[in-house]
Amino acid sequence: MATSRRHLRDRVIGAGIAHGSLASPAEFQNGSLQERARLEEPDLARPSQGASRQHSSMDSQRAKARALEAEIAALRRACIETQAPGDDDSQVRKSFQETHQSDSEEWGLSKELRSQLGSLESELQFLSRLTGISIRNYCKNTEDLTNTEMAEKSIKKVLQRHRLSGNCHMITFQLEFQILEIQDKESLSSVITDLSIIMEPTEYSELSEFVSRAEEKRDLLMFFRSLRFFVEWCDYRKRTFKHFKEKYPEAVQLSEGASSSCMGIRNPSQPGFELVIVWRIQIDEEGKVLPKLDLLTKVPLRALELDKNRVIETAPLSFRTLLGVLGIEATLESLIKSFCAEESS
Repeated sequence: MATSRRHLRDRVIGAGIAHGSLASPAEFQNGSLQERARLEEPDLARPSQGASRQHSSMDSQRAKARALEAEIAALRRACIETQAPGDDDSQVRKSFQETHQSDSEEWGLSKELRSQLGSLESELQFLSRLTGISIRNYCKNTEDLTNTEMAEKSIKKVLQRHRLSGNCHMITFQLEFQILEIQDKESLSSVITDLSIIMEPTEYSELSEFVSRAEEKRDLLMFFRSLRFFVEWCDYRKRTFKHFKEKYPEAVQLSEGASSSCMGIRNPSQPGFELVIVWRIQIDEEGKVLPKLDLLTKVPLRALELDKNRVIETAPLSFRTLLGVLGIEATLESLIKSFCAEESS
């Protein structure tokens, strides 16, 4: 049996060698193992396309991370090299000191300005009490009129526009005026080029002519000075008339109240007889304020015919003379007593 098997194997091997189509046992064994290993080799030896992309993206991110870490390290080294220890503290301290100093300077300046403002307000209140003139609103605009030729000669030309409103006791006013200033190396000149005065309607007719004259002359100082004295005289006249009306209520007549410019004196026992005091307040060309008192007489015609000594005719002149001697209040007192002497007796 064994002999038959060996005989059959030899025949097969011999046939294979004869035809050149059969490898040796060793070659056959090695080839078979290699082919088997190739067929059984796992897919890890041949990676897929998706896995290849994933590995590429991860490599790119790792490269970016390494670049950022290198940049951070370089910046840290630069900070350490350029900044000495303690510089941060000194810089912060210096900045704080500068801020504190700036705040202190601003506070000091603000305190100084408030002090100056308070001083100016006190002076303004004092002037208002002294002159009776109060300024409520004020604004100012400035226009530079300097041209190139003036600038070359160091000449400065400025036009100031002012507007203000206020009152002097019971009289209110509004002013608009312009001031032209010309300044060179040696001097400064100012001139009022325009003046407009608006007065609210009052019972003082004497002011109309005065205001027109002040506007024509563009004299701002004269306006304020004269207005103050005018108002003071008006107030004095009002108080004087009121005093005599209260003292002699039956004899003294004020047709327009205490603000009237006329005061009538009547004697109830002598109907038809009346003396009228006309008290005007005039402002001359130079702005000087002067009181002007006149005496008018109202008597029946028969009394004029019987007045042989011309007492009634010369009464106005005698009244002015008496004013120069006694003054206003004493003259009015004397006149009222004399005219009403018969009634008193």
